[in-house]
Amino acid sequence: MSEPPIRVESVTKTFDGGRVVAVDNISFDVQAGEIVGLVGINGAGKTTLLRMLAGILPVTQGTIAIAGHTMTPDAVEARRALAFVADTPSLFDSLTVYEHLLFTAELYGVEDRESKIDAVLADFALIDKRNALASSLSRGMRQKVMICCGLLHAPTALLLDEPLSGLDPLGRKRMSEAIEAAAERGAAVLISSHQMEFVQKLSHRFIILHNGRVHASGTRADVEAGLTSLEDILIRASEDDAS
Repeated sequence: MSEPPIRVESVTKTFDGGRVVAVDNISFDVQAGEIVGLVGINGAGKTTLLRMLAGILPVTQGTIAIAGHTMTPDAVEARRALAFVADTPSLFDSLTVYEHLLFTAELYGVEDRESKIDAVLADFALIDKRNALASSLSRGMRQKVMICCGLLHAPTALLLDEPLSGLDPLGRKRMSEAIEAAAERGAAVLISSHQMEFVQKLSHRFIILHNGRVHASGTRADVEAGLTSLEDILIRASEDDAS
């Protein structure tokens, strides 16, 4: 069996000299073509885990591998194989939408870049914003540009942290279609979002984090067979913790 595009083995992340444990001994894989929903209440450890997967934060203990490459501070090949779309879009205000995409294409060595840039702009209804400066874009438009940059090089691993943030209904529809298309071409997709209906509809499998640990996991069929929802499971976990 080939190496999964996303592998997390006994990963722990601590802060403040080890006094704060944000992620506690987590292990899981995401296979090629699989969409996995990473869910949990605020403070569960989702964003910390995604930032470690993206190589932004170093792990305290354990191992993360992207496309078979161990994630380390200088792991170029691991980073080239992934895309991370953060919950807050970060763009260069003095660059246009097209210049962001061209820069991304050059960074990742994308071939046939002009046609691919045109395609992602069309997919997210950004053709008329092609030459607009990032500083002139709305919050939702900036998020769309970040998503386009993430999809442009057809990553092996796609990491999404609140990808619907700021998107209008058309943007949410296009985002769902883009995630499904990425999985269909073989990408491993990991989504973190508080939009439970969106996550439950798209994901093949779920990992529920609570207090930095894996509280539960299962498939969409498991959830639906229990005649419940992800939101109900999260609420019960929170109430059990409080009691």
